[in-house]
Amino acid sequence: MKKSDVCLLIALMALWGMNFSVIKLGVNNIDPLVLTALRFTFAVIPLVFFIKKPDVPWRYFIAYGLSFGVGVWGMTTLSIDAGLSSGMASLLLDMSVVSGLFVGWYFLNEKITGNKLIGALLALIGLILIIQLEEGAVTMKGIVFVLIASVFWSVNALIVKKANTKAIFAFNVWAMLFAPIPLLLLAVVSHGTETITSLPQTLNQWVIISALFQAYPTTLLGYWFWNKMIMKYSISSVAPMTLLVPVFGMFAGAVFYDEVVELVHIVAAVLILLGLLIGQMNFMVRIKNKSSTA
Repeated sequence: MKKSDVCLLIALMALWGMNFSVIKLGVNNIDPLVLTALRFTFAVIPLVFFIKKPDVPWRYFIAYGLSFGVGVWGMTTLSIDAGLSSGMASLLLDMSVVSGLFVGWYFLNEKITGNKLIGALLALIGLILIIQLEEGAVTMKGIVFVLIASVFWSVNALIVKKANTKAIFAFNVWAMLFAPIPLLLLAVVSHGTETITSLPQTLNQWVIISALFQAYPTTLLGYWFWNKMIMKYSISSVAPMTLLVPVFGMFAGAVFYDEVVELVHIVAAVLILLGLLIGQMNFMVRIKNKSSTA
């Protein structure tokens, strides 16, 4: 993986880590599924009217819109609403590292190297260490929601690979057309029609700030670059980068919501970073060999 791509991915992980605190800001003021629907509405309209639809079968747009909108961020937002701290939500979403290895191996015949396996195991030890000690930041309902989201995260990468388009930004925008309505329908089924009828009263400045931040830098910019990296490299190589998200997520939670960061969290973060380093080591060696023979 190129050094420039690695640096940009790290910056993106910092943005995504902060996003969990921004989600919490919105969830404190409005129904979580309605907030997520607003996020994707802002991300799509009016931009979709100025971007040509990529030459991709409609099934991939629909699948990605549902998987990304409802599967990943609908469930993640529900997990925070169900009592998970923003830092814990970002940590548990990283279970996608495990599912990403399996999805890449089973559906795309990607090789699971020893380095990637060891790296994933080290990272999981770090995650488990934090989960066991974060007594006040974990609810079973929240855990179920975010683990569902982690599986859909890996499914997203598979859909992007299968769609096989170079127009990544346009693909994202058109696919997100299929997220808002299912999210609103799920909100009505889960919490009743008042979630929609009360929108004029609940739509305050904090909700708008949260939805806009999630729509533009996090979604449009962030996932354009993420999916570009998915197309450029293997899923099992890019997926471990998301291990950095909880590190930044915990930091943002501590800054904005006074979520406690103790020595055990630092130890776990070191394990996560070490796992990421080992998982990427085979790529670093390959790049070095190529540069030496060029």
